[in-house]
Amino acid sequence: DCWFHVDDLSSAHVYLRLKPGMILDDIPEHIVKECATLVKANSIQGCKLKAVYVVYTRWKNLKKTGDMVDGQVGFHRPKNVRRLLVEKDNSIVNALNKTKKELYPDLYQQQQERLREIQLENKEKRRAEIKAKRLEEQEMRKRQEELSYDRIMKTENMTSSAEVKASVDSSAAEEYEDDFF
Repeated sequence: DCWFHVDDLSSAHVYLRLKPGMILDDIPEHIVKECATLVKANSIQGCKLKAVYVVYTRWKNLKKTGDMVDGQVGFHRPKNVRRLLVEKDNSIVNALNKTKKELYPDLYQQQQERLREIQLENKEKRRAEIKAKRLEEQEMRKRQEELSYDRIMKTENMTSSAEVKASVDSSAAEEYEDDFF
C-alpha cells in the first residue's frame, strides 16, 4: 500500500491499495496525481495555497516513535520517499467527489487478510518449486541410470580371464574373443 501526505503541513492521509507485486514506479501517473490532489484538497492549510509538495511512500516505510507528536511520522528510509509538486486542480477533486463513497472498513482485518493471501501465494509458489525440483531430480536419476553400466555390469554376467583355459597356442584367447563379440 502507498501512503500520501502533504509535506510539512497537516493534512489527511490517502492510502492507495496496490496490487501484489506492484512497486511505486508501477502506479500510473494520473493515479498519483489524483491521490496527491486529494491530499492537498483535504489539508486545512494546503488547500489555501496555490501549490504544495506532497510526499508518498510505501506504508511499510512509515516510522512512528513514542517521542513524536500526534500526527507526526518519520521514515525508515528517506531515500524511498517520493516528493511531488501539486498545484490546485478543482476539476480532479470535483470528479473524485462525484464518485465518493464513505466506508469505514476494519483496516487491520483487511491488512491481515491481505498478508494471509500473500503467505498462501508464497506457500503455493514454494510447493511448486519443490515439486519441480523433485521432478528434475527424478529425471536426472533416470538419465544417469540410462547412461550407467550398472544394469549390465553385474558380477554374474562377468567372466574372469582366470576362467579361460590357457593353452600353448593362442586358440583359447581367440575363442574367448569370438564369444565376446
